[in-house]
Amino acid sequence: MKADETKTKRKASGGEFFSELRVEFLVHELKDPVAVIETGARALLEKPEKYGPVTKRQEKTLQRILRSARKTRQMLYELLEVGRSEAGYCACCRFPPVRVIHEALADALEILPGKLPENLRSRWDDPAAAALLADIGIRLSIEADTASCEMNQDETKFRQIIGNLIKNGLYHRRKRLDIRIERTDAETLCVSVTDDGPGIDPKHHRLIFERYAQVDACATVDRKGHGLGLAGALVLARCLGGEIAIDSLKGQGATFRLTLPLVFENAGE
Repeated sequence: MKADETKTKRKASGGEFFSELRVEFLVHELKDPVAVIETGARALLEKPEKYGPVTKRQEKTLQRILRSARKTRQMLYELLEVGRSEAGYCACCRFPPVRVIHEALADALEILPGKLPENLRSRWDDPAAAALLADIGIRLSIEADTASCEMNQDETKFRQIIGNLIKNGLYHRRKRLDIRIERTDAETLCVSVTDDGPGIDPKHHRLIFERYAQVDACATVDRKGHGLGLAGALVLARCLGGEIAIDSLKGQGATFRLTLPLVFENAGE
């Protein structure tokens, strides 16, 4: 189905506009050199008849370069997507949210040490998948009325929000991460990501959603980071008509709860 492009207007001062434009232009221009690095690494790995054979050590290094280039490219696209959201652009289509959450989880698990099965993405209904997740301290709960439902939303933005919440939970957890997917009513999806990490004092709840706030204003918070992932996730969620809430006390873990309408308000207009 062709995505419906929707735009809402956003006010900004001239200085803010040009500052954002410079950043977005820089991000956009970085895509080409990153693509050159990725293409070059792939060529050396995949075309030995043209470029000559590589040693095992060289292959390992090239694989690391390729993974880093792909990760950088994905980060650039995610930054551009946040900029599109702040400008009010959404491309809506119908998709099953559970499938996207599975894919986002599989992507996020790549940051963990050790090698996960390559076929994990296609075996979520297999009890072995639940056992594998349990072995690494992850529990995925999907309510029955959510398993087969569909959304009419911006799939790219939804995937990015979920990915950021899961990666944040994986980074801060001690041993456990719980992901729960349910419908709070006929029109609203709720995804909760709960970790057993250091938790966040309520007085810092607002600050962790602000860009760069954790570096200075939240220096006393155990959860370190630049504050960009959660800040971007909140921008994306609000662009789609949703919200992200936090439930946490210092020393008692944290739950980030995304609530999102199953149908974007202006979808199809």
